[in-house]
Amino acid sequence: MKADLNALRAELLRLERVVVAFSGGTDSAFLAWVATDTLGPRNVTCITAVSPSLAESELSDCNELAKEWGLQWLTVETDEMESAAYRINDGNRCYHCKSALMDVTEPIARAAQGVVLLGVNVDDLGDHRPGQNAAAERDAQFPLVVAGYTKQDVREHSRVLGLRTWDKPAAACLASRIPYGTAVTVSLLRRVDRAESALKQMGFCQLRVRDYDSTARLEFEVNDLPVVIEQREEIVKSMKRLGYEYVTIDLEGFRSGNLNQGLL
Repeated sequence: MKADLNALRAELLRLERVVVAFSGGTDSAFLAWVATDTLGPRNVTCITAVSPSLAESELSDCNELAKEWGLQWLTVETDEMESAAYRINDGNRCYHCKSALMDVTEPIARAAQGVVLLGVNVDDLGDHRPGQNAAAERDAQFPLVVAGYTKQDVREHSRVLGLRTWDKPAAACLASRIPYGTAVTVSLLRRVDRAESALKQMGFCQLRVRDYDSTARLEFEVNDLPVVIEQREEIVKSMKRLGYEYVTIDLEGFRSGNLNQGLL
């Protein structure tokens, strides 16, 4: 492990009171746990933003983690779907999403005389993440970056600390499954959520359902492809029940953020 846990704790102690944007993913979960362990739950508020782009399973897991770890946790609703700039789904969609997040977290942080923290790690800096700019413009802090944490560092430290999120599959917002240029709607987000939930119930963990109107382009881990072929009839039926006419398998396999490739 290259990153130093003491460096992260030192940064959190410097900040004193914090509001953690807590999506339940490996990074934000690790940050929420360490912040609470370092500063105490009275000085840390973990906030989960609820909107149509959050998978139901992720919200449920946030609730369970908050109970398991004794987090001071609350949910807030964000209104990014009210923004036409968000719904048109261009390359800056994430900017408008994080702006909506900051709209609801900033007042809570001000009331607590603290700052908003995001679980951004060093590896995220190399991807197309306009949401990071939106958060930084509003003075959100990225303590994992300050302490030099890569994604692998987060996972390894989480494992050593006994956090069950250490090997949790990567999960981005549901809007990331919709190609840029296709308008984001609640019905599309719900269909993607139901599609991915159906595949997870079949035993697949790391996957994406990319929604191309009448076509579902499925990404699985390459090692899972033989099993995918074995279960192809069940997979096709489950996707067609959700309204997809065509079901395709991406032979390159699962790639987090692959719709960003043309924007880098």
